[in-house]
Amino acid sequence: MLTLRRSADRGHADHGWLDSRHTFSFGDYHDPDHMGFSVLRVLNQDRVQAGQGFPTHGHRDMEIVSYVLEGVLEHKDSLGNGSQMRPGDVQLMSAGTGVMHSEFNASPQAGLHFLQMWILPARRGVAPRYAQQAYPEAERRGRLRLVVSPDAREGSLPIGQDARLYIGLLDGKERIRHELPAGRAAWLHVARGALQLNGTALDAGDGAALRDERVLDLGRGRAAEFVLWDLPA
Repeated sequence: MLTLRRSADRGHADHGWLDSRHTFSFGDYHDPDHMGFSVLRVLNQDRVQAGQGFPTHGHRDMEIVSYVLEGVLEHKDSLGNGSQMRPGDVQLMSAGTGVMHSEFNASPQAGLHFLQMWILPARRGVAPRYAQQAYPEAERRGRLRLVVSPDAREGSLPIGQDARLYIGLLDGKERIRHELPAGRAAWLHVARGALQLNGTALDAGDGAALRDERVLDLGRGRAAEFVLWDLPA
């Protein structure tokens, strides 16, 4: 079964320096029918103005994944990490017992566009940790590139949950066929462009929940950038 979550139906917060779209309930946006999907609790699509960002704040017991689409994201945290992320970079912060961090647009001129996704952890109260990895366009073009997994296989970042994140780029002619294991669910989010998922058209900002779908057929749209979560059913 495929259930659509259209872009226009998402929550929206405009703070001037930040334009944020919420697939699920977040902050002041509350929708009891959209509190998450499986262990995926948050999927925000954020645009941050030049030189602006999120000041130091705390998280606990959450697996937080960020994926940069445009611009440069600067990260600092209480674990001593400081880094900059560019398009194609993925960051995973396991907040565990608690971590403080800040996120800023490192450019004084250009905007920042990124996805932030939160996964509920399998265990609470673990030691916090941080990882970041660049995934070149060639690794994402016309395929599903595994970037987050429980066992860190294929150069993916390790997450404390039975969840896997794939990212991909399609040029409108390319097509991807992906099989989900039995007993799994999936969430697909189109970050930019448009594609078809099992014959259903999705535009930028659209999402789709999939249950009892063993085969995913992606492509035959326009150029698109997207993420796919493989999750417990």
